[in-house]
Amino acid sequence: MGHLLTGNAVVGQAGGPTAVINQSLVGVIQEVQKYHHIPRLLGARHGVRGIISEQFYDLNRQPTNMLELVAQTPAAALGATRDKPDVEYCEKIFNVFRKHDVRYFFYIGGNDSAQTAQIVNRLATDAKYELRVIHIPKTIDNDLLVTDHCPGYGSAAKFVASAFIGDDLDNRALKGVKINILMGRHAGFLTAASILARQRPDDGPHLVYLPERPFDLDKFVNDVESVFDRFGRCVVAISEGISDVHGAPWAEKVQVMRKEAMERDDFGNVQLSAGAGSLADYLSAMVRQKCKSIRRVRADTFGYLQRSFPGSYSEVDAWEARLVGQMAVSYSMDADHDGSVALVRLPSTTYAVGTKLVPLREVAPENAPFTKDVPDEYINEACNNVLNSFREYVSPLVGDLPKVGWFEQITQMPV
Repeated sequence: MGHLLTGNAVVGQAGGPTAVINQSLVGVIQEVQKYHHIPRLLGARHGVRGIISEQFYDLNRQPTNMLELVAQTPAAALGATRDKPDVEYCEKIFNVFRKHDVRYFFYIGGNDSAQTAQIVNRLATDAKYELRVIHIPKTIDNDLLVTDHCPGYGSAAKFVASAFIGDDLDNRALKGVKINILMGRHAGFLTAASILARQRPDDGPHLVYLPERPFDLDKFVNDVESVFDRFGRCVVAISEGISDVHGAPWAEKVQVMRKEAMERDDFGNVQLSAGAGSLADYLSAMVRQKCKSIRRVRADTFGYLQRSFPGSYSEVDAWEARLVGQMAVSYSMDADHDGSVALVRLPSTTYAVGTKLVPLREVAPENAPFTKDVPDEYINEACNNVLNSFREYVSPLVGDLPKVGWFEQITQMPV
């Protein structure tokens, strides 16, 4: 342990909430309580927006029973934000830190939060102001660089897999085509987790389409028709971020075709979640139009239900989310240690994980891809499915799934 800075700490949450983001928050709170050289821990209300407006929760001396209840509560207890601070915005953050003698900044979030942490850290360094800046990973997209996986992903993946188990049973009972659109702009990790629903050889999803591969409409219709001819039904998982061969998102193209107003987020990106419902309707309409033999076609958009569903969370995910919060504080106790907490899968016959602190520039590089893709090794050659080898990666993060029963054989009674 190096030079201990005496001063206050700020913790904030940013981006899309998850089922376990508050585990990381509570991990920070409980760990900070062990150190007397941090007199105050302030919780930024709605992330960086709360910092510049100086709106904070007092997180000191919270009762243990309330902390544990907050930890088990999904979504962001402090409130989140979609603000993407530039240098000028971060200068305001830094000025507030100086004003309130803040020496520790813990920011729970995804890619953009890591970049914010990096800018604030650079400003402090240039000003020769001692400040420990630690980014704590969080995203259901599971697309952060360096880390093996991201807290929040396991629980969202468990929701997706459980939903597909039920949806496949529904489709088996009343046969037809069912199309489900899931979150994932650039990375298809969440959609890929749908394959955990397969318990029998003919279980769905039968087709899986990720944004890592171009999506061709005619090929999709042919794929659906082929599966339907084989099984008499077809369940499909599709990422909302699927794009054509030119990189144009299909959700955006459908909104243009339908002359719908397109919403954009604070970063200028088209809100795919806003157009995902239209995408589901469009794809189901195309199947009806082009496959006359298929009479029953349905479509759903899972939307925001995937992020903060309280009835389904992964125990492993919750434990790891708490761990990265605790380790963020622990790492900050070392002199000149700023960075992002990464999860490391350890070589073992059973699943085991550790942590390491990596430089912020490796998580939020300035001149390189910001996100991680589903590796090629998990995607089939036809680009319409995820291979069973992906189970080895995702299963330990999800944990146990619902078990289902079925009758083994049909007996035809004599007339």
